[in-house]
Amino acid sequence: MAPTPERVCDYPRPPALQASAQHIQVRALGALLAETQKSFRVLETFHPPTYYLPAEAFTAGALVPAGGRSFCEWKGVASYFDIVVGDRCLPKAAWTYVQPTAPFAPIAGWIALYPALMDGCWIDQELVIPQPGGFYGGWITSAVEGPFKGDPRHPELI
Repeated sequence: MAPTPERVCDYPRPPALQASAQHIQVRALGALLAETQKSFRVLETFHPPTYYLPAEAFTAGALVPAGGRSFCEWKGVASYFDIVVGDRCLPKAAWTYVQPTAPFAPIAGWIALYPALMDGCWIDQELVIPQPGGFYGGWITSAVEGPFKGDPRHPELI
């Protein structure tokens, strides 16, 4: 029998940080971009988990610093990366917190990405469904249950 999915409405606010040993694979621009069994999940109310991967999980040279910054009230100032494979580029498709707030210090320098921009992201061989809405980086699998922020079927959460 399959385990009961986590209900994202039960995730905390402010968000929680949880270490994970799940097998993560990411493909982008026709190539394997990242693979690891070491990640962190950020769990926030009404959001599917956002995964942060160690920089060494990424193919060398695939992450190129990009301009721009954004601010998260929980994690601090984010900076962005373009994802580059050969002569192809996904602009600002990944981000990091170089100096996150104290509760998120373990993810300093770790990388999150937008699953919707990738060829595919997998958790333990299950293909991830990207969180709806271009602003979000959540990873939806059978292990989580919505409704999810950004889903147009739930305008109260947008």
